[in-house]
Amino acid sequence: MADGLQYAGPSGMTRSEYGTGSRYQRSSDWRWLATFESGYTASGGRKRTTVTTKGCVGGCPDRCKHIAALNRKIRDKKVELEREGHRNVKRTTSVAKWSEVWLEMIQAKVRPSAYETDKAAMRAVVAAIGAVKLADLTPADIRAVAAYLRRNGKSTSTALRYHGSLIRMLKAASLDGYAIPPNVLLAEKPKKAVDDRRAVPLVDAIKVLEHVARLPDGSRWALAFLQGLRQAEALGLTWNQVDLDAGTLTVSWQAKALRYIDRSDPSAGFAMPDGYEVRHLVGSTHLVRPKSAAGWRVQPLVPWAVNALRTWREKAPENPHGLVWPGRTIKGETWPRNAASDRDQWEAVQAAVGISHPAGRPFHVHEIRHGTATLLMELGVPESVRIAIMGHSSIAVTRGYEFVDISQARQALEQAAERLALTPPS
Repeated sequence: MADGLQYAGPSGMTRSEYGTGSRYQRSSDWRWLATFESGYTASGGRKRTTVTTKGCVGGCPDRCKHIAALNRKIRDKKVELEREGHRNVKRTTSVAKWSEVWLEMIQAKVRPSAYETDKAAMRAVVAAIGAVKLADLTPADIRAVAAYLRRNGKSTSTALRYHGSLIRMLKAASLDGYAIPPNVLLAEKPKKAVDDRRAVPLVDAIKVLEHVARLPDGSRWALAFLQGLRQAEALGLTWNQVDLDAGTLTVSWQAKALRYIDRSDPSAGFAMPDGYEVRHLVGSTHLVRPKSAAGWRVQPLVPWAVNALRTWREKAPENPHGLVWPGRTIKGETWPRNAASDRDQWEAVQAAVGISHPAGRPFHVHEIRHGTATLLMELGVPESVRIAIMGHSSIAVTRGYEFVDISQARQALEQAAERLALTPPS
């Protein structure tokens, strides 16, 4: 026959051409069945798939319509299997169950801060759609996560971040063999909220610098404005990264708190990805490498900064970690300065000089860095030099960043110091 089929009686079975499978009529209920190979089982054996269609009692003398129906089912099933990659996974797996597997998978691959974001995202996802089966997901379920976050007072920016985590989780499920409907991965993203962050105005920056000049550790904030240091970079800065004779500062570590694997058993260590370079300080605080090559940089120090750091080094409390700006001393042990107390001091400085964000709130620590970038831009500093000073990562300026002459950066920072009313020490 043209379709490779031959009729077999209710107790017989006819094999068609190689690769097209086997078709036969079952004697118990006279249904037509077709069986074909569809990949491999988890143990490596050949997997076979069967489809059925009804037949005529007592045999099918005029069986063309039944065979045609069977062929359509074979074709449709093969298309489905091709789309699903011959998957050998449970179709009953829920979003909640897979999220647990996924978090365990990525823990050894992503940075701790990224993992904490993904973990928070999965808590929201499970609360919103955890009971839904992966194979039954629809774009409406994806939107339901954003709706859940809005009901709980989260911004659309948070919804956007969590949406990214959710889509990565579903793509990982698809790669692992689960049937994720393709249109789910194309669901529309939440809109990013309006960001009210802005640069600290120059006039306010000058007020701050005049005030912190009278503080013992005022160099922390002076260098934040002048060098554009990130908070974690400043808190992780050690004296061996500062060369006052050469007038340079090397940014190569950040202070971060890592999560314990088991909080009830600190000896179990800390959760971190494979190949993650860290130096343990005390408690959960570590020095970790910047997340990108652009974050690892050498900055020139203008004369004012050299003088400020030299003065501070004579007053700074001794600490076993060599931190430039350490935290409190408790029972004779000096701890690293944590991000919360650092923010508290920054807000106290703002209150002391009477400045605030136009929205009425205190400026965020990171908005100091915005001010540095804005000032360098206003001074006409070339983009490649700004990128090098700020430690940004951008494909468009990577080549320029790699070949920046440190003398250009020094000249730019001297201009910034002059604009900030910082005069070289006499």
